[in-house]
Amino acid sequence: MNPLRKKRLLIILGVLGGVGVAVGLALSALQQNINLFYTPTQIANGEAPHDTRIRAGGMVQMGSLQRSADSLDVRFVVTDFNKAVTITYRGILPDLFREGQGIVALGKLNADGVVVADEVLAKHDEKYMPPEVTKALKDSGQMAPAPAKEG
Repeated sequence: MNPLRKKRLLIILGVLGGVGVAVGLALSALQQNINLFYTPTQIANGEAPHDTRIRAGGMVQMGSLQRSADSLDVRFVVTDFNKAVTITYRGILPDLFREGQGIVALGKLNADGVVVADEVLAKHDEKYMPPEVTKALKDSGQMAPAPAKEG
């Protein structure tokens, strides 16, 4: 093989190898940051992974909100009207958080089937519901309010 061709081939292989390593590292970093959404039914059926960051959402069950008297610990139940899952959270809940409203909690599912949330997201107006929650309620056969139009 011609020495010039051999040098070019090595350069091309080196560049392709470098691109391959960069793509591999980028995909690895992205996979660690993926937060998949799970409904209470999916969590109760064991479909959600334990000790992996997930998004869990549904309607906050009426009468389920329990606040700790001496700390910022909060415990509440989220339902999709088929199954329910308990969520614990330490911190100040969003101003728009209410029982009977749709929320999405980001956290990890522990061995007891309780979602230990580090972030709770609530709706931003009366008619809005997170798209994942709306889809989950429709899939469960419950009537969900139509989402508000942006604008």
